[in-house]
Order: sequence, then C-alpha cells, then structure tokens
Amino acid sequence: MLTKRIIACLDVDAGRVIKGVRFEQLRDAGDPAELAAAHSQAGADEIVMLDISATHEKRPTLLETVRRTAARLFIPFTVGGGIRSLEEAASVFDAGADKITINSAGLEDPSLISRIAQRYGSQAVVVAIDAKRVNGGFEVFASGGRRATGRDALAWAREAEERGAGEILLTSMDCDGTGTGFDCELTREIAHAVRIPLIASGGGGNTHTFIDVFKIGAADAALAASIFHFGLHSVGDLKQGLLAAGIPVRWPC
Repeated sequence: MLTKRIIACLDVDAGRVIKGVRFEQLRDAGDPAELAAAHSQAGADEIVMLDISATHEKRPTLLETVRRTAARLFIPFTVGGGIRSLEEAASVFDAGADKITINSAGLEDPSLISRIAQRYGSQAVVVAIDAKRVNGGFEVFASGGRRATGRDALAWAREAEERGAGEILLTSMDCDGTGTGFDCELTREIAHAVRIPLIASGGGGNTHTFIDVFKIGAADAALAASIFHFGLHSVGDLKQGLLAAGIPVRWPC
C-alpha cells in the first residue's frame, strides 16, 4: 500500500505566515522559511506555501520569500498564489519550487494548466480547488475564497485532470481552520472522480481527523496549518498515531 503523505501548509501574506478560520480571522504564525524548516525537521513529507493575497492584489508571487524558504528545505516544496502565466510559473520554479499550484488563473484560463504541464510535466502541476457546500452541492470559489464561480467541484476536478494536472489540492472552505475534521464526503467524492492523487485540506485538528480523511475520505495526502504552526500537534506524534491505526506513512520522521 502506498504511504500517505502529511503536508504542512504555509499561508503567506506580506511575507509572513498567517492562519485563520474559514478564510477569515487571520493571525500571524511566523516567518515562512523558519516554519518550513521546523516542519521539515519534525517529519513533514512536503511543504506547500500559498501567497494568499497575490491574486486578490493582482501581483506576482513574492519570489524572495520562495527563495529563502526553498534554501532551507530538502523535501518537496510546492508554491502557489499569483501564478497567471507560463512565465510566472517559470520564475517560481527558478526560485526553488519543485511544484506549483494554480487556482484562480486556471479557472479563468484552463489552458494554462496544459501549458505548464507540457513544459514541466504533470507531476509539477497541482490544481487547487477551494470548495463550499452550496444548495446541496459543492461549488468552487476563486480569489482566495472571495468569489463564487458557479462551477461544480467534481466537474472542475475532472477537467483539471484532463488538462494535465498531476495532483488536486482540495480545501473545504466550510471546515478550514476549525480543527473539527476534514469534509470526508467532499474529499471522497473528488477522490473517486479522478485518478490523480488528492490532497485533503481544511479541518485537520487531531489524529482522529487524519485517520478519517484517509480511511473514509480516501485521500492520498492530508494538509494542515494551524495544528502545526501553533504547537497543537507535532508531525511526529501525528505519524505515530496514524501508524498505530494501520495507516502507512513514511517513517522514521
């Protein structure tokens, strides 16, 4: 059985890591390079850094922050936020990212997914989907959760895969930052709709929430921020709990 990945997420605004609840009530969590190094040393399998205000502010990703963070890491490093073109993707890769994630730009121009995948390979392209429960379904939101798109999350995940995405990063806006558990129904539906790996995000709070998203939600990886940044849970302790529950993870951490 393939090992399940534990991914630490850094939501960055103005060069600092911040975290909120349901995309609001933001608070400072520290320096991205320092936090990334700490999470890596603690046993995280990958780091994802998202420049959460880049798209809303219509500016590129903060490349110096990417460079400083990449210099501290020896595990896969994914960067997203403000990547709107093949050229901007290239600059993020040049700054040290192993993979890039695109969200709003891919919704506006789905061919961007294909162009980046053709240049760098599907394994380097992660499509981020921010979804919320709306009228009995799951709707995709853009611009850091600020704008409803009217798109169905399952249909968009399938299209992203067809266009060359190598992975889906799925965030439940309803569960984000709550620590009450991942949206396993949403995760399972998307996981069964695509053949590429699915990263679950939003709601991780303790070992049991991760066990559920792997066993019930069928996720290939799970991403969290608050529980790692604020010392509520260490990656090592989490992995020990997952191993005890029969879930394969990379060890030693």
